[in-house]
Amino acid sequence: MCAIEAGTRGRRVAVLEHADRIGKKILISGGGRCNFTNLHCRPENFISANPHFAKSALARYQPSDFIALVEKHQIRYHEKTLGQLFCDGSAAQIVRMLEDECQSAGVQIFTNTAVKEIKCDSEFEAGEFRAQALVVATGGLSIPKMGATGVGYDIARQFGLKIVECRPALVPLTFNAADLKRYGDLAGVSAEAIVSLDGQRFREKLLITHRGLSGPAILQGSSYWRSGQPVEIDLAPGSRELARHIQPRTPAGLRAVLREYLPTRLADRWLELNGPGAWTNAALAEFENGLHAWRVFPSGTEGYEKAEVTAGGVDTAELSAKTMESRRVPGLYFIGEVVDVTGHLGGFNFQWAWASGFSAGQGV
Repeated sequence: MCAIEAGTRGRRVAVLEHADRIGKKILISGGGRCNFTNLHCRPENFISANPHFAKSALARYQPSDFIALVEKHQIRYHEKTLGQLFCDGSAAQIVRMLEDECQSAGVQIFTNTAVKEIKCDSEFEAGEFRAQALVVATGGLSIPKMGATGVGYDIARQFGLKIVECRPALVPLTFNAADLKRYGDLAGVSAEAIVSLDGQRFREKLLITHRGLSGPAILQGSSYWRSGQPVEIDLAPGSRELARHIQPRTPAGLRAVLREYLPTRLADRWLELNGPGAWTNAALAEFENGLHAWRVFPSGTEGYEKAEVTAGGVDTAELSAKTMESRRVPGLYFIGEVVDVTGHLGGFNFQWAWASGFSAGQGV
């Protein structure tokens, strides 16, 4: 996106790609259909040490701008849920669109090109690229099997820029030993839930895995999670005053009602582990309160191997919010995931990539 915008402005642009083709992470996104943006993109959908930093770029290049590009290339798309837009066909259509736009803008793309060294001097040697501007669009540490490395952070450190500590985000959480024993055999069970932590609430699907918890609600919450912090889960957001509906007031009666709100296996396990000690209104109310406030203390996350994005990155205080240029080193830019701006699940990280790339492309 940065190359397209710079090339359109008449700049001579080279894209250096260490892999054998561009856009590998785009190709696997959205189950292969690329959740390329979100209709409801707002600054509140992003996490950063400076929550205001992303506002400028997001205002200058909006979802409607990328949608116009998609429609220009006659790529059919649909809204799934919560404003998430996906290709009807394949994510490869988005990659081809970007390649075609690069070609139209006169951009040269060099694949299988490893960058060995970056330096600021006036000497020129064979095998070097020389430019007035260098844009670092290397992504983060997520999904190393796709070629992800920390090279972007290394470049920032080389030139004295500060880094906000990185961590896996949009990532499954792992059970502690006790919860793994209680719930690990329920792998595959999914239910709508509200996940709350650090003042954030996400109501979406929750999935129990053989190692812990996943699903959109957990992935959203994971971006805010810190080691030792509890995650509070409302397993039955639609249920209220269960006691009134239990007829008869027996384990069988409660099980029947609970199965209306939870998958059978989860309902039965929950009752087995947390069933009321008596059949009074107070005991049933306490049981229901527990259903709405399941506190889980995860042992950790599944790491960068399973994380969709990397939180943290190049400190936004080091960059211009308008152009993404380094305040310390003129001509050096950082865009996308390598910067300390992390979107929620649902197309927001792509929109940040497009917007920050567009902004830098106008500044180089």
